[in-house]
Amino acid sequence: MPTAAAPLVGRTRELDELAALAGVHDEAEPGSVLLGGDAGIGKSRLLAALAERATGQGWEVVVGHCLDLAGSPVAYLPFTELAGRLAAARPDAVAELALRHPSVRRLVGAQAGSEAAPAVGEPADRGLFFEAVHATLSTLAADRPLLVVVEDLHWADQSTYDLMTFLLTRGFTAPVGLVGSYRSDDLHRRHPLRPLLAAWGRLPGVRRLELGPLPDDDVRALVGSLRGAPVAPAALQDVVERAEGNAFFAEELAAALGTSDTPRDLADLLLLRVDQLDPDARLVCRALAVGGHQTSEAVLAQVTGLGADRFEAAVRAAVDRNVLVAGRDGYGFRHSMLGEAVEADLLPGERARLHDAFAQALAGRTERGAAADLARHALAAGRLAEAFVASVRAGDEAAAVGGPDEAARHYARALDLVGAGRVDPGTVEPPVELVGLVERAVAATAAAGLARRAEALARTELDRLPPDASPTDRARLLLALIGAAEVYESTSNLVALALEAGALVPAEPPTPLRARTAAALAWALVWDHCDDEAVRWAEEGLAMAPELRPGETTAKLQTAVAKVTERRGDSAESERILGELAESAHASADPAEVRIRHQLGAVLLEQGRLVEALGSYRRAAEVGAALGQPFGPYGGEARAFAGLVSYQLGRWDDADALARRDVDQAPSLAAAALATVELLVRAGRGERDGWPVVFERARAEWNSEGMVAVQSAAAAIDLHGDAGELDEALAVHDLVVEALTSLWGTAAFQGRIRLTALLLGQLAPQVPALVPERRTALLERTDRLADEAAVATELGRNRAPGLEGQAWLERVRAERLRLRWLCGQPTDPVELSAAWRTSAELFAAYGHVFETARSQARLAGALRAAGEHAEAAEVAGVALTTARELRAQPLVDEVRPLAGSTSGPAEVLTPREAEVLTLVAEGASNRDVGQRLFISTKTASVHVSNILAKLGARSRTEAVALARRRGLLG
Repeated sequence: MPTAAAPLVGRTRELDELAALAGVHDEAEPGSVLLGGDAGIGKSRLLAALAERATGQGWEVVVGHCLDLAGSPVAYLPFTELAGRLAAARPDAVAELALRHPSVRRLVGAQAGSEAAPAVGEPADRGLFFEAVHATLSTLAADRPLLVVVEDLHWADQSTYDLMTFLLTRGFTAPVGLVGSYRSDDLHRRHPLRPLLAAWGRLPGVRRLELGPLPDDDVRALVGSLRGAPVAPAALQDVVERAEGNAFFAEELAAALGTSDTPRDLADLLLLRVDQLDPDARLVCRALAVGGHQTSEAVLAQVTGLGADRFEAAVRAAVDRNVLVAGRDGYGFRHSMLGEAVEADLLPGERARLHDAFAQALAGRTERGAAADLARHALAAGRLAEAFVASVRAGDEAAAVGGPDEAARHYARALDLVGAGRVDPGTVEPPVELVGLVERAVAATAAAGLARRAEALARTELDRLPPDASPTDRARLLLALIGAAEVYESTSNLVALALEAGALVPAEPPTPLRARTAAALAWALVWDHCDDEAVRWAEEGLAMAPELRPGETTAKLQTAVAKVTERRGDSAESERILGELAESAHASADPAEVRIRHQLGAVLLEQGRLVEALGSYRRAAEVGAALGQPFGPYGGEARAFAGLVSYQLGRWDDADALARRDVDQAPSLAAAALATVELLVRAGRGERDGWPVVFERARAEWNSEGMVAVQSAAAAIDLHGDAGELDEALAVHDLVVEALTSLWGTAAFQGRIRLTALLLGQLAPQVPALVPERRTALLERTDRLADEAAVATELGRNRAPGLEGQAWLERVRAERLRLRWLCGQPTDPVELSAAWRTSAELFAAYGHVFETARSQARLAGALRAAGEHAEAAEVAGVALTTARELRAQPLVDEVRPLAGSTSGPAEVLTPREAEVLTLVAEGASNRDVGQRLFISTKTASVHVSNILAKLGARSRTEAVALARRRGLLG
């Protein structure tokens, strides 16, 4: 790490704290630290001081930098730099470790020996790769304590974030100190690092340290030390005020003191520093600014076109003026803001010429990141063929190391060039097979969690296919489209697309493409409930030789059979098939494990085996994340289902953590699914602050994913209903039914059972107080809704509702009886109690903790109405305990008045409370009650609160209805 020219001023306490947290201290254990602060606040200088202290105490220090590559990310870039430095410092040890852990060769490359060249074309096993990096650092630290510094995490790629998460989560038993720095002021609301920092900060052994502004006196001391001579008080105060505690600003302002034209803002100051250089040095700075990050001496010299002597003199001048710094791998600006200011000041033609020079200099280079750099520069320079080839190569490199987000962006840029007619992939050197490129682009885009975009990409390229294209090419693009569309509720006719592909690919001789086609057809027919045809195609595919249907193809064929088996009523056999497949996939590290575990979780969930289902969903999500696809097909959905099952099990804190973690990094569909989990927890706990924002995130995907629509609408109905917003709850119900009827082509979907039950539950305490005309209309409507829910079995996981569906059906019946009872219609108290008892028992059998307690609360009310006061209090006490454990405040408020009281109806109200209740029944407000009974409004309010508590009512309206049913009102 280069040592900064500025002295360390005013940071002694921070240095001591950082050293202690990282373990660079005699009595401290090595740990992990996240160092944040605004740009220029002094993080790099503090880290340099830490490195100096660590080196002085016998530690080995290695530094890796994340770089702003202007939309051309390079996966694991800082760790590539770290590996290179370690290989240079300890070549024998690193070479031996590369042989022991082959997957780290992709980082150390040729530096670990000619046999350790990176396996760019091979698919990456992320789990093995992460373990290898961890093991390498641990082994090196066993000989000598190791301080690992990763700077500027705000510029990191997603793959680097994933590896950092692994290292921070795993921790080290060897003496490894891990420090990461980031710019706090770069972390906008949706920056991907923000949620990661929150998650990392909660890990054991990880501490966050925020570097604040320097006090004014320390800024004065810093300026004085830099100038080496007294500074006029007025000029010094000007620096202090303008620097605002930022060490970099102070340094720059101090360096500019004495010039004839002192700049008034930082950008002008930065450019002034560069303008003071000679023409050759300014050219070097402008070239470096276009390069975008630290650039090697050879590339920079070639771009500038200066001879060796002039280039060296120019660089020396820039370094001496503290504009550039020299590192092991080349040159960079002393601060990135300086480079940004220089780049922004370039003329368009000047910028284009420099990009062109970089493209020429980078052509033919094969080191990691060169392709991404070349693609960016060639595109900006108008060298389109080179930009295309480099983009394809950069995408392949990113995909090989498990970086689907980066790969998708590189591929998209290449296809944009083709689509615009600016590049012919067949004429470039080397030629690129277009259909293969599209397949890779669609796969990477879907793996990044952008299924809808992946489908659109495949459809666009399919439409562009020339009429004389081969049947094979068309079939491949059809399969790519189906693969993207089948992971969410696309409006595409998958059966028609798969049948077209089947007609294009001959059955004889058997080929891998035919096997893929059979798998696509099998699943398309499964979704279309054509089970016999689905099994026929699955059996055709499975009859082919195993080598013709490797990995994912075989998994699709076998899981299609398992799905039909479950649907035909043999869940045990389906579970057996999927269990064996999952174990086999796990043993062979097959990515198909994600799909299999996801489907197994659904089978277990349908049987009410929630704990086992949660384990399967969690495993699917973990494997997906390890593959670099945390929001990819099945893995992202598995995480959402893990949150939903955690919610059902009453593990609300776990559910909320799953919902909120990394949500700002999630694509729209995945973010919507996670939002539903957060909404359910918010609704259960009555947390209303900001919930509409979360709801809108889910609402945006109602037309794409039915699960999101049902779950988020259910939460919104409760949130509106608990707040007394009856019309809003009704509107949400109607909107979601309309959306899902359009999406699924039927109104008889099983999700209506739950939605109806929840709506009736919110209507029951509020309808009795409505004007007679509206009350009658709503009662008629609720009867229709209940009847429709009772037959809503046409569309669901299976034709007949499972255990959860049966519980919701009984809830509908119980809520219908409760609504009639509260509205004064003849209702058998025994029948009412029996319905609620069955509802509670079914939810308990399924394992839904909250809904069990909610049914118990309403059972307690029915029992009290039937005169069973002792049992009512006992049941209410159980529900209250659950509600308190969940921190479910609305349920606590509902059930608390029913718990612990065994008094009969005649003993419920005092005479004064009876008077108050009579007036409340007439519609009197608290103020009206006070005036008519000659008591204060506050006293009237206290009486009303006592009445609500004694009757077990949540509102004045419900209290009046309950009192009428119990004969307390005439």
